[in-house]
Amino acid sequence: MTLSNIFLLSMPGGSEWILIIIVVLLMFGGKKIPELMRGIGRGMREFNDAKNNVKSEIEEGMKEKDKDDEIRRLKQQLEQKNA
Repeated sequence: MTLSNIFLLSMPGGSEWILIIIVVLLMFGGKKIPELMRGIGRGMREFNDAKNNVKSEIEEGMKEKDKDDEIRRLKQQLEQKNA
């Protein structure tokens, strides 16, 4: 059995989705579901914001390193010309 077959077998079908929806309705009730979805949306937004902040910090660090390397290279060239 390949990995794709295992993945396809583990995905819920139509009747499983209906059962999941019924269980969610019973657990949270119709009034609580919008609040639950808003909370999930806020959590996803915060996660994406944090991910983007980390990505931008890494990119800034890489740019600083490139600038430092360029300054070092230019200093070496200047020293070689003066020597």
